[in-house]
Amino acid sequence: MTANMTRKLCLLAVLAALAGNAAAATDKQRIAELEARIKALEASAAQLKVQAEQASAAAEAARAAIDELKTGQDETAAAMAEAAAPVAAASSGNDFNPAILLILNGSYQSHSLDPENYARAGFAPVEGAGPETRGLSLGESELSFSSNIDDKFYGQMTLAFGDGEVEVEEAYIDTTTLPHGLSLRAGRFFSNIGYLNSHHAHTDSFFDRPLAYQSLLANQYGDDGVQLRWVAPTDLYLEVGAELFAGNGFPAGGGNGNGVGTKTAFVHIGGDVGSDNAWLAGLSMLDARTSGNDEGFSGKSRLYIADATWKWAPQGNFKDGGFTLRGEYLLDRRDGLYTDPSDPNISSLWDGQRRGAYVEGVYRFSRFWETGYRYDRLWADRDGPYASDYDPFRHSVMVTWRNSEFSLFRLQFSQDKPNDTDTDNAIYLQYQTSLGAHGAHKF
Repeated sequence: MTANMTRKLCLLAVLAALAGNAAAATDKQRIAELEARIKALEASAAQLKVQAEQASAAAEAARAAIDELKTGQDETAAAMAEAAAPVAAASSGNDFNPAILLILNGSYQSHSLDPENYARAGFAPVEGAGPETRGLSLGESELSFSSNIDDKFYGQMTLAFGDGEVEVEEAYIDTTTLPHGLSLRAGRFFSNIGYLNSHHAHTDSFFDRPLAYQSLLANQYGDDGVQLRWVAPTDLYLEVGAELFAGNGFPAGGGNGNGVGTKTAFVHIGGDVGSDNAWLAGLSMLDARTSGNDEGFSGKSRLYIADATWKWAPQGNFKDGGFTLRGEYLLDRRDGLYTDPSDPNISSLWDGQRRGAYVEGVYRFSRFWETGYRYDRLWADRDGPYASDYDPFRHSVMVTWRNSEFSLFRLQFSQDKPNDTDTDNAIYLQYQTSLGAHGAHKF
């Protein structure tokens, strides 16, 4: 072997040794980096475990407080606490997995009066203010998603399905940590005026909404806006709040005022009488500035609502039996201009008032069965564009079978006198199921 060849072999050996050392150093560096990442992940997992345990303990404490309230003397406060419990429980390891609820609501309807010929004296035929189509119908079903967003906010979205359409019924966020009993809501939601308005229809005791809600609120007032609410730190339940809305819903319908067409204010107060009785009452006001709603009205519209509920059940156990008596009175005042929706050349001043009310009693004689009666009535304006000397009224009776909290079948008969010549005898057979997460219902 020549000297030149020997030198080349030695040089290659040196280079190979250097490359091996460099590779070894690189491997050691990578191992060190991976070990550091593993330690960081272990520390993060430990921290998450502690947070989950703390959240779970808080949720258990909330449940314990609810149970204590239920066995005590403040059933109304217990109902409010139970309605808020899903928000606290959502933080126990399920923060990024929203609770999902699907409401299926179907029916069969029979009407002696053709819905196409239905006319209510003193009130315009606004959407949702009359009987629905005869026969079988899926009706309006709901898909709801809800979850804590983080340690300060809660969010919920509800989609409504009906007549081949999908609508964002509610989509809002709530604060969860404001001090002194304050809470703020922003987005699209049902106003907290009255009693029924803030409740989803699937929680009602009857198939349809009372005449006053149909004619004066098109069943329910929901809109885009903000709500500020305060609950007093007292044994007696006291809630005070106000809302600002865009003014897109009826009776506003085309509100103005720099994007704020509707303002509301409400107060609710309630408590217990002994261990068997609970009550809730409220006063509300909806003030709307309207520039042409479904009735052809433009001007100032103000709606006042008084509501009251009384519940009785042995030891406050309403799941197994009891009686609920509820009523609401609505007063609608208009001051503005009427323009005929079918002929813009016809217009007149509209300065008057209309009223509506209902009273219902529901007796639950077992965990599975309940029956009830409702009387509702409207009082038309004697002057103005929809003047009438006749006041519509209706009688309704129902019986409901609940296999559980998640399913029901309801049979209802109603006799409706919408005007002085027509009578609508209606039979409803309704089924309703709840699939998925099922939060507590309001009081």
